[in-house]
Amino acid sequence: MPVSLTVGAGGVVQEVEGKTREYKENLSSPRKVLCALVAFANSAGGQLVVGVDDDRRVVGVDDPLAEEERLANLVADSIVPRLVPTIEIVTVEGRALLVARVALSGRRPHHVKAEGPDEGVYLRLGSTNRQADLPMIRELERTALGKTFDQLPAAGQTLDSLDMEALAGMLERPVDAETLRTLTLAAPQGDDDKLVPTNGGILLAGRRREELFPFTWVQCGRFRGDDKVDIFDQAEIHSHLPLAVDEAVAFLTKNAFKSAQFGEVRRKDVWSIPVDAIREIIINAVAHAAWGA
Repeated sequence: MPVSLTVGAGGVVQEVEGKTREYKENLSSPRKVLCALVAFANSAGGQLVVGVDDDRRVVGVDDPLAEEERLANLVADSIVPRLVPTIEIVTVEGRALLVARVALSGRRPHHVKAEGPDEGVYLRLGSTNRQADLPMIRELERTALGKTFDQLPAAGQTLDSLDMEALAGMLERPVDAETLRTLTLAAPQGDDDKLVPTNGGILLAGRRREELFPFTWVQCGRFRGDDKVDIFDQAEIHSHLPLAVDEAVAFLTKNAFKSAQFGEVRRKDVWSIPVDAIREIIINAVAHAAWGA
């Protein structure tokens, strides 16, 4: 996609920096240039425009051919895995600019070589480049493979790690290897494609789930008053996560008040809390928690 710049009075570019665009006056700060290109490649792609100063004025590049070669060498030598941006020289307001275009990379996460794979990964957040932490780096690796965390094989686990009886009860159907594969609760691994549980399978029905994911349990508490200091009932729930939802709801209803409404034909129980809505909140919390972070 060609660069589109609207220049107003005083040679000021009207388009501001954002998620897919950054301006640099020159290449005097190579690290910032590299961070921007890495962030574009890891996020949603973008354009780095060289020859526009901090006030968005078009100042141009003095020796565009030499600077083009310098930028190409800088990228080739300093970004891992290798990144190949499209670099062009464009003319705006009679001045030469360098434009480096980067697409979202299928080889992400890219990193700045000098900073290493754990410290040199950057993401684009608005108009800024932010260092990615290790959980985000792992997420980038998974998305590049087209797999989510729960679809990946669980480390060091075998099918014996799954509570098949409990799983069959939760699914209300017999469970065999094909069922596990279809539901992505197990996946082939290794040269022999041996079927092993996925992270999702362990989270759903792992016999020793908390050994692999120590924080996968639910804590409930009821406090006296509004300051959350005086707790007078609590529960720690370590059941399989789908069953933990039911136990959490049971804790809520145990601590709620129930009244009755009488109609013409039948009685209707009315809870002092919106049980159905809270159940949905608990399900969403369990389903979307970052258990592997």
